[in-house]
Amino acid sequence: MPASPGVDSGNELRILGFLCNWCSYGGADSAGVARLEQPTDLRIIRTPCTGRIDPLFIVRALINGADGVLVSGCHPGDCHYVEGNFHARRRLETLKRILPVTGINPDRFMYTWVSASESGRWQEVVREFTARIHTLGPAPRMSDTLTETLAAEGLPMQATNGVK
Repeated sequence: MPASPGVDSGNELRILGFLCNWCSYGGADSAGVARLEQPTDLRIIRTPCTGRIDPLFIVRALINGADGVLVSGCHPGDCHYVEGNFHARRRLETLKRILPVTGINPDRFMYTWVSASESGRWQEVVREFTARIHTLGPAPRMSDTLTETLAAEGLPMQATNGVK
């Protein structure tokens, strides 16, 4: 079996995963216990529920250097808090539509549903998302984008911290 992108290749990217404590975190844990091979790029943040995730968390992560952000929670109808994943789905779908306006490639963001008993599905989701991010490559830094935009507009760069 070929190694996943990032595993032992020395070209790991910064991928952030917000996982629901009750389902997806359990699925990821089950995949680890079953020793299913997974890319090493993903850094997990355990949340009580995907309904707790503010879309600004995702935008801030992408602006501050994450190359990709994955959100995973309980399947709709299986939420530990009854409606959390429905709230998450509405907010995250709206975020996905807004990301292009902010200059962020929407392919760098994904949300999905994985239950605690779906370790194989978790492995598949992580591999596919990580492969997608590796195909896109490292995300352009917002400071680089700003510099390019100012140069294209013919505007001078002004240092804001006293450095010229």
